[in-house]
Amino acid sequence: MKNKILMISFLLIVSIFSVGYKSYSETPQKVYRVYLGGKSLGIIKSSKALENYIDKKQERLKKKYKVDKIYAPDTLDIRKEITYNEDLSTIKEIYEKIEDKAPFTVDGFAIKIKGIETVTNESKKKKSKDQILYVLDKKVFTDSVDNTIKSFVDSDKYKAYKENTQTKIKDTGSIIENIYIKNNVSISKQKIPVNKKIYMSKESLSKYLLFGTTKEQQKYTVKEGDTISDISFNNKISTEEFLIANTDFQDDKALLYAGQEVTIGILKPQISLVEEDHTVIKEEKNYETETTYDPDKPIGTTEVVQEGVKGENKVTQKIQKVNGETTSVVTVNTEVIKEPIKEKIVKGGKEENYKGGGYGQVVATRGEWGWPASCSTTSSGFGYRWGSLHDGMDIAGCGYGSNIFAAQSGTVVAAGSGIFIGSGEAVLIDHHNGYYTMYAHMCKGCLRVSAGANVVKGQVIGGMGQTGNATGVHLHFSLWTGYPYRNGTALNPASLY
Repeated sequence: MKNKILMISFLLIVSIFSVGYKSYSETPQKVYRVYLGGKSLGIIKSSKALENYIDKKQERLKKKYKVDKIYAPDTLDIRKEITYNEDLSTIKEIYEKIEDKAPFTVDGFAIKIKGIETVTNESKKKKSKDQILYVLDKKVFTDSVDNTIKSFVDSDKYKAYKENTQTKIKDTGSIIENIYIKNNVSISKQKIPVNKKIYMSKESLSKYLLFGTTKEQQKYTVKEGDTISDISFNNKISTEEFLIANTDFQDDKALLYAGQEVTIGILKPQISLVEEDHTVIKEEKNYETETTYDPDKPIGTTEVVQEGVKGENKVTQKIQKVNGETTSVVTVNTEVIKEPIKEKIVKGGKEENYKGGGYGQVVATRGEWGWPASCSTTSSGFGYRWGSLHDGMDIAGCGYGSNIFAAQSGTVVAAGSGIFIGSGEAVLIDHHNGYYTMYAHMCKGCLRVSAGANVVKGQVIGGMGQTGNATGVHLHFSLWTGYPYRNGTALNPASLY
């Protein structure tokens, strides 16, 4: 009996040893360990089987994105291993762990758009944000850029530029020399997580590139007597912005009817589209006025002894626009067609009677004010643009250091650097009767007057420059009732001429 027990014990030990030895002496297995975000989810026999299972289970995503295949999350990592352990996870178990923790991916393209440094109204440098946009088809991006360009550039001119069929300038006219995106843009093919915003159509991406959002824009119901200009100004947008948001209208003279619904969209372009034009124009050259004083004539009387006649120049310019807004006008050639004839007037009384700045001042009446620059190109007018009021007109193309003139006689109440935020070297003149004019962005060291000086209409007060918040050489000329930015109201200075 004792021997039987010993024999059974021996056989059990041999059996246990044999089983254990067999488990670790089998041929090593090739398996795949699945990691998600660096954390192991388990091991599987076939990585291909997991990929196929994911694709099969995500028919909904295939239909949504109109693709043939759905892929694993971009944080999924599958590594080959050799193991003796037969404790494998099923494909379904691994799939369910993935589905709960990370988004699946689709084939597509990432468009990286680098931000651009600009200058704020406070003359501080500011860089727009870097962005990554996702599309499944690269053509969606290229077509949306094309759409965006057509929002800022005349469609016919853009077509002629692309097809190289622009009509050469014979006398006057304009041609597009170049159109490009100022931002650094790169496009790369990659797997895109489905929880990212993916632009499926050129229309939706065009909307985002223009307005910075794909949300529905504000609507306005037209009232009796409304015009596009009125609606635009009252809603703090430019007429150009109105026409971009309402493509059914050709220009701001289009007729509206009561009850009509229009879109009010403030532009927030996400890329900087640069258009460079070569332009030849015929430009009027203002005549000078020569004033003499006759003490024998009654004070306040004026006699024109020689009528002034405007001259004419043929001017060739290089104009740069960013997102439809003129940022630089450079005159490269000026051909005199007709010289102006000086106006000569005789005023009654002594000259010193007119130097006080407060005698005989005219109100802001059309035709009574002098033009403040030596050229007449208005690069940007008075009005709202991108949600902010441009409170004057920009005059450009005269050249750095060219003369700036007092538009009317008055008293200089401020002159120098930064008299207003972003104005750079500037002059503010009080014309009395409540009117003020401001002349901003003059060249450094070009000011010819100081606070307290009395000036007369046409007197040189400084030179054109690019100080302060200015993207190019120009004069920002503004007209106010009341002191600017305190109790004053900006008026359109074009109403003076």
